[in-house]
Amino acid sequence: MTIPAGLRRTVLRAQRDTGFLAAGVLPHLALVPVWAWAAATTARTGNWLLTVSMSAGLVLLGTPVLMAVQRARYRVLIGVDVPRLTPTAPEQWTWASTARWLAATRPWRKIGYHLLLGPLLALLELLVLVVAAACLAGVIAYAWAWALPTGIRRDWFGCLTQLPAYTAAGLLLLCALPWTARAVARAEARLALGLLGPSRAQRLQERVDQLSVSRTALIEAVDAERRRIERDLHDGTQQRLVSLAVNLGLAIATRPDMPSDAREVIARAHLEAKEAITELNDLVRGLHPAVLEDQGLDAALSGLAARTPLPVRLRVNLEERMAPHVESVAYYVISEALTNATKHAHAMRAEVIVRQVGEVLRVRVTDDGLGGADAAAGTGLTGLAKRVGSLDGAFHVSSPAGGPTTITAELPCAR
Repeated sequence: MTIPAGLRRTVLRAQRDTGFLAAGVLPHLALVPVWAWAAATTARTGNWLLTVSMSAGLVLLGTPVLMAVQRARYRVLIGVDVPRLTPTAPEQWTWASTARWLAATRPWRKIGYHLLLGPLLALLELLVLVVAAACLAGVIAYAWAWALPTGIRRDWFGCLTQLPAYTAAGLLLLCALPWTARAVARAEARLALGLLGPSRAQRLQERVDQLSVSRTALIEAVDAERRRIERDLHDGTQQRLVSLAVNLGLAIATRPDMPSDAREVIARAHLEAKEAITELNDLVRGLHPAVLEDQGLDAALSGLAARTPLPVRLRVNLEERMAPHVESVAYYVISEALTNATKHAHAMRAEVIVRQVGEVLRVRVTDDGLGGADAAAGTGLTGLAKRVGSLDGAFHVSSPAGGPTTITAELPCAR
């Protein structure tokens, strides 16, 4: 006989939830003896101050153990992970730092859960277990009724006329047990996550921290991949093109008896090879110039300003080298801004100012071009804004019609 998959899952879930509730009775009742002892001692001696202090000490000592037991019960039996609250201890304990630490750890919630809510949850768990025992007793009523002596069976069940009612009630309770146990287990899990785990604000902050770390790792990985592509192009493809251009030049110079048609074809190929080398050099410098990695942002910007076909006034004031991804974004912003000033704004001169102010790298590029640039119009400025935004930076464009155009970027550079 094959049991349907849905019924099998329901039975297994009911066993798991019922076992979870049964395992919670003793931990939830663990502090009840403390209550009883405190009440009895106070009634006998009348020294409530000593009783309260001793019971509070027992509660404080027992709470970490009960927390570990409850976390293991939730994790092992129903797969719910109750996160630990592990705030960083302050370097210097003051009233303010102690208050912040207590607000982060929230010990009163843990004590309230085990001391006040625990006995109520234990009663609810016992109720579910009693229902489970009653439904099982009803389902097997015929079996254990026939095991009783004949006189007792007649006195209790009236010649078995009441057994069908017991069996029907047991079947009804058995059908309701999976949903009842599931509802109670879910309610306990929500209470535990709300009282024993981090608050919503703390979870959001932890998620933000995780996303910040993952985003930084992604940016560094992309930057490292860009540098690898630059090295491969510079050391591989570019060298092959240079070798090709040299061989074509040697063919033209060493074969004066070459037919004119062939010489013209080779000369054209030689010219195209040199143009390809120039374009590849520009592409490599746009990806990640080698001087940026070797000598830093100042040297890379000096080379960029020298290659730009318009006068560029460059001022760089840096206290130390930035992180590689910060240098890469700053260089990219300045390179694209100067390219736009040359090709689109038809500027006559430009000014680039780079300086470090505390933990912020400020970049400003100004040109005297036509103006009218709009970062919200879906142009290349939108890509610049996204690159700056990937570092939690600020990007601003001021470009009235007729100029001048000023592009400003502020990049966090704290390591």
